[in-house]
Amino acid sequence: MTKTSVDDGENQPVTNDYDLSTPIPTENASGMRQGLPSYGDAHFSLFLRKVFIKALGYSEDALSRPIIGIVNTYSSFNPCHSNIPQLIEAVKRGVQLNGGLAIDFPTISIHESFSTPTSMYLRNLMSMDTEEMIRAQPCDAVVLIGGCDKTTPAQLMGGISANKPILHLVTGPMMPGSHKGTRIGACTDCRNNWAAYRAGAIDIEDISAINNELAPTGGTCGVMGTASTMACILVALGMMPFNGATAPAVSSSRLRIAEETGKIAISLYNRKSKPQGLLTRESFLNAITVLQAIGGSTNAIVHLMAIINRHPAVAGTITLDDFDRIGRQTPLLIDLKPSGQNYMTDFHNSGGMLALLHELKPLLHLDAETVMGGTLGEEIAKATFIPVPRDSPTNCVHAFDDPLYTRSSLVVMRGNLAPGGAIMKASASKYRHLLKHSGPAVVFTNPADLAARIDDPALEVTANSVLVLQNIGPIGNPGMPEAGVIPIPRKLASQGVQDMLRISDGRMSGTAGGTIVLHVSPEAANPESVFGVIRDGDTVTVDVEDRVIRVELSEEVIEQRLSVRQDDMARRERERPGQAAWHARKRIRGYRGLYMRSVQQAEGGADFDFLTASGPS
Repeated sequence: MTKTSVDDGENQPVTNDYDLSTPIPTENASGMRQGLPSYGDAHFSLFLRKVFIKALGYSEDALSRPIIGIVNTYSSFNPCHSNIPQLIEAVKRGVQLNGGLAIDFPTISIHESFSTPTSMYLRNLMSMDTEEMIRAQPCDAVVLIGGCDKTTPAQLMGGISANKPILHLVTGPMMPGSHKGTRIGACTDCRNNWAAYRAGAIDIEDISAINNELAPTGGTCGVMGTASTMACILVALGMMPFNGATAPAVSSSRLRIAEETGKIAISLYNRKSKPQGLLTRESFLNAITVLQAIGGSTNAIVHLMAIINRHPAVAGTITLDDFDRIGRQTPLLIDLKPSGQNYMTDFHNSGGMLALLHELKPLLHLDAETVMGGTLGEEIAKATFIPVPRDSPTNCVHAFDDPLYTRSSLVVMRGNLAPGGAIMKASASKYRHLLKHSGPAVVFTNPADLAARIDDPALEVTANSVLVLQNIGPIGNPGMPEAGVIPIPRKLASQGVQDMLRISDGRMSGTAGGTIVLHVSPEAANPESVFGVIRDGDTVTVDVEDRVIRVELSEEVIEQRLSVRQDDMARRERERPGQAAWHARKRIRGYRGLYMRSVQQAEGGADFDFLTASGPS
């Protein structure tokens, strides 16, 4: 912004912003001049904007600097984000030490355990909020602070669509707790201990004491759940510094990372580096490689597909088949729950993402750009790296040639049951023989049916059965809840059964383990879904090695069942309009109606069709 030598009487420089003979640019403007409100008079719009920003005490000198927006997702309903006020101050310090002006602003905050019906239902809403606030407000670059599962993908989705310079800062993982001398932590141990309580292996006093220790500090789940997975993926994409994924939320390291993030934001502005230019197909292939190597959350596949499809130059060039192809050549190298035994603090102390990337270099596209300014290969080469001895008991990063799991931590399967695809985290299976298994289906039509019958002593089920849960897909529930971890029936759990083959059209928490097939597409609510017409006793086959998931029925029987079902759905719609989720989509008001009319299936990322790079079909 050009300044004159005129003094306004208060030792504040007067700019030429109000000189009517000087046009105010409408494109490629920066600072307070960008994105002016539409009053019809650009000079008046800028004049009025400065009137109100000066009410906060800003000087002309401050307002002449690059403006770095900081997205504030603090909420008292979000313990994963409890450290955000401290992070904001540290980012501001980094920005202002490097000549910028940092201004924070709020967006929606989502927490997995406080969102009805599910946080996934609100992810797209958060992405819209993020996109529009970045686009609407005068920011030259934006730091996106998030952490809990759906927040970081929502922010990247919105940030790519807004296409201003962005980078990420995650809140960081929590520390583990302890019970009877054993480390425990959210949320793999939440599920393991609850399963033990259901089976009668621990009593109510134990489960109550454990409840106090599972989340002993603020921060995200301290295992390789969705939050940690997305943090690692952000590093792989080049959208965050190497040490940004693993430093504990409550550590001083996390604050230093925040200050560094503020410094990088100024550099991003100077380089005019926008996400649609920085991110390439190779960036996303790196992210998928890291996802497989860390044994990451199955949720990340849905999120990455949504993120990819926001990028005009990458959308359509990566499919579920690429996840499976990359998985076949990528070993699992990180020994963390739920695929291993350790916690994110152990990963951090083992060298974190930098240690992992050194092992993965043969598989990475090292010429992909990063927010730090260099390529991924250049940044790895110049970063200080002090390797932890291989034989150290605290080292949870395996060597490339000594993996925890040889390949295909996450697999994509197809068949008549899931022509659009289905997902499994094979590395988290407790009974390896279940990775190739046929058994009779025990079908639950929805979560209420599951809750009513799963522990019924009369339920006809054995350890050989295949538990099937329908109607928890994107539309059927709605929102794809993390109900795919169907509980082991109590009568089997009490006999020591810890895992069974389970299948649903929904999701599971990234912190969960077991032999569980997810994201079956098309979902059961779809009138064309074969998954929606499975019945008790039908033989279901899953073969992970051959990537097959099918129901052992002839095409004639399947077509007959589909025809009967479609006729029944049409009849019920005539008699009671709007009762079935699929037909009700056109009649529902508000965000729920928007969601159900616009959401895509899992293989498309469960984004809204009108938010994708190609727009609505």
